[in-house]
Amino acid sequence: MTYHIITLFPNSLDSYINESILKRAIEDKKIRIKLYNPRDFTVDKHHKVDQKPYGGGPGMVIEALPVIKAIEKAKKNAKKAKIIWFSPSGKQFDTTQAKNIAKKYKDIILICGRYEGIDARVKKVFKLEEISVGPYVLTGGELPAMILIDTISRQIKGVLGDHASLEESRIASRDVYTRPEIVKYKGKNYKVPKVLLSGNHKLIDEWRKNKK
Repeated sequence: MTYHIITLFPNSLDSYINESILKRAIEDKKIRIKLYNPRDFTVDKHHKVDQKPYGGGPGMVIEALPVIKAIEKAKKNAKKAKIIWFSPSGKQFDTTQAKNIAKKYKDIILICGRYEGIDARVKKVFKLEEISVGPYVLTGGELPAMILIDTISRQIKGVLGDHASLEESRIASRDVYTRPEIVKYKGKNYKVPKVLLSGNHKLIDEWRKNKK
């Protein structure tokens, strides 16, 4: 799986993709991440990519052409790519979508907006899907991009090491426990639920279902 990320701030992704499971997935060549900065596709010597919006309003809008050219470059490096545009009004992303994308595509182009957004004419040039990661507005698309990379990558065999680690494919609860059996804090004893110590897997599964 290759993720092609269109972003004005490529370094903002470093802290997440260079740690833990995603870092190992990159090292093991399970996933690849390629970055495309629209500033590299400008003709302006200052690499300016934003302009005031037509019709007035606060903030600046990212120009269409630098983003279009960045997407074109990404498409040249991809066979059959799914293009995703992050938008608060887009379809709510979930695990079902992550599974479908992981099955159908080897290349995903993620378009990260900033400021007041990207010139909407980009959406007229390419066939893409608008996606939201939640009922809220973020400063840019980099955080949603990392959410999709994490959510989709965990569906790829070998990324988690043991595929049984997928919580969504097994009985799991929101509460988990580990050793020691009793945690002592400020004079109180906090114990592991007895059912988890019983060894009775049927009862444990029932407990986990009820704790969802």
